Amino acid sequence: MLTFLALTSVALLGIVPEQSQAIVIYTGWERHALVGSDIRLSCSFFSWRWTSEDVTFSWTYRPDGSRDAISIFHYTGGAAYLDNKGPFRDRLEFVGNPGRRDGSILLKNLELSDNGTFTCDAKNPPDIVGRPSSVRLLVFEKAPLSMTLSLISPLFYLISLSLHLLLYLHCAVPIQAGVITGAIIGVVLGLLLLIVVIYYLMRFLVARRVFSLSVSKHGKKKKEGSQQRQGPVPPADPSKVKAATSEKKKQESRKDKK
Repeated sequence: MLTFLALTSVALLGIVPEQSQAIVIYTGWERHALVGSDIRLSCSFFSWRWTSEDVTFSWTYRPDGSRDAISIFHYTGGAAYLDNKGPFRDRLEFVGNPGRRDGSILLKNLELSDNGTFTCDAKNPPDIVGRPSSVRLLVFEKAPLSMTLSLISPLFYLISLSLHLLLYLHCAVPIQAGVITGAIIGVVLGLLLLIVVIYYLMRFLVARRVFSLSVSKHGKKKKEGSQQRQGPVPPADPSKVKAATSEKKKQESRKDKK
């Protein structure tokens, strides 16, 4: 009887233990950068709850060709802890805003040896169940063609965010499977169409820029070549000028005699 009364009071007062829900973490897929430049690696998460004061962010780094990952950053209790002994010593800065669910970091003065996979993990207690998200960093000495495509990486990020959100809603709210499937297909097709348009627009702008540069270079070379072919005008021979003058005088004297 006492047990029944206790359970009834708990239900009426709404004193129900807080349950943990899933948390979805987002980074990019792949980032490109040049040697000596800086790059921001973004990390955020989606949770149904308000941002907790105990929110945490953790970053690990696994170099290319290595199986072991090392911890390079950790945020907890309102304080950021940076790696002071690893490969990013004095080259890593926390630029996120935990209150807005942003755990981004900034890597400075990149080197070729920085190529690797960066993994972000976030916790928003009591939501602590989630899969860490990874982004691969590629550092180049010169800008490759793939860096042009990397300019549309935010669209891929948006696709990933939309799919995760729709799948999460599908699991949390009982919606018909046809509606969810149609929404996912519509979002994916719309974003893919936008990606194709931006890609061909960028190709057109790059081709136009290359053509204008080639035309300007060709015009300069043609002008220089014509100047070289013409060459300087040689000075007149004094003896020939004197002979022509004397001949002209003789002809004039003959005319006067006639």
